[in-house]
Amino acid sequence: MKKTVLLFILNWLFVVTEAQSGKPENFYVGTFTSEGAEGIYLCSFDPGSGDIAMKQVFKGVDNPNYLRKSKDGGFLYVVSRPPQKTDTTGGNVAAYRIMEHGSLVFINKHSTHGDDPCYTDVSSDGKWVVIANYGGGSVALFPVNADGSLNPASSVDQHRGSGPDIKRQASAHAHSIRFSGQSDIIYAADLGTDRLFAYKIDGQFNRLIPASPPFVTLPPGSGPRHFEFSDDGNYCYVVNELTSTLVVYKNQDNQLTALQTISALPHNYQGVSYCADIHLSRDGKLVYASNRGDNSIVVFRRMEDGKLETLKYVSTEGNWPRNFTIDPSGKYMLVANQRSNNIVVFRLENGIPVYTGKDLKINAPVCLEF
Repeated sequence: MKKTVLLFILNWLFVVTEAQSGKPENFYVGTFTSEGAEGIYLCSFDPGSGDIAMKQVFKGVDNPNYLRKSKDGGFLYVVSRPPQKTDTTGGNVAAYRIMEHGSLVFINKHSTHGDDPCYTDVSSDGKWVVIANYGGGSVALFPVNADGSLNPASSVDQHRGSGPDIKRQASAHAHSIRFSGQSDIIYAADLGTDRLFAYKIDGQFNRLIPASPPFVTLPPGSGPRHFEFSDDGNYCYVVNELTSTLVVYKNQDNQLTALQTISALPHNYQGVSYCADIHLSRDGKLVYASNRGDNSIVVFRRMEDGKLETLKYVSTEGNWPRNFTIDPSGKYMLVANQRSNNIVVFRLENGIPVYTGKDLKINAPVCLEF
């Protein structure tokens, strides 16, 4: 009898351990090779143990600072910023085939028709890739072939305008561009003009055309950087780099109405800080944003009316947190600290990031993509 009970307990412990360990997930790291990195890094993360490890480096690409996987997991699209002395045509966007175990095979690349590309996104059907050129202040549309390769840009839209910050807003600086997911609208945040632009795709001519309305204007000097929609598409959350604030928009029939502006910094913070990235929790109940300078992740609770309430500030255990992501299990957050050269693992306890004591040393990590 005792032997039977012991076997039952051991078997139960084995099952629980197996269930908790999960399957290690691959993720890619975009970096700045100009700051000592070697290219695109392939890493693994174990959602059972929280262990993180580097597996492989794909060299030969300059400053692969942002990357996005196709929805079917077959391809990776990467924007890069080659040094001017190496390539005078400006930035590039490249297509890679994702092989078994995560290795990458280069397919092709094209000019982004602008300097300093900093963001890319892929449509849910995999037929379109869009990019934002920060230095050039423009956005571009690329048709995608069935084999994942990119055609040359079929449309480039140049943003025009400026903002009150003379140093940072003397001209347009497109900082992100995304397919909204709930509609056919593509949105692009421009730090230089304090605008969130809206586009549609003219399928007949494969070009970007203004939606109606063509943009919404944020408070002067905000410097919108990244944004995130709620899963139902009813709310949009824009994080502003220059004022370290978030603006909450109500989305009704693709008409965005501002509901709230809230600070991303502690009320007594006196130093220099710039917001970088923004994401919602897997259950949509929380909003997170990263603060470069304060070196924190701020956690907001989403209220029923879509507005935000500040819950907590969590140290990123590093310097200059740029991009961060939530792992596929929804149980962990990984934060890329650019200047301290580390990717830090946090366990999410009731949605609040808790430092696990684990990190991975990689030079200048700036983008994470599972």
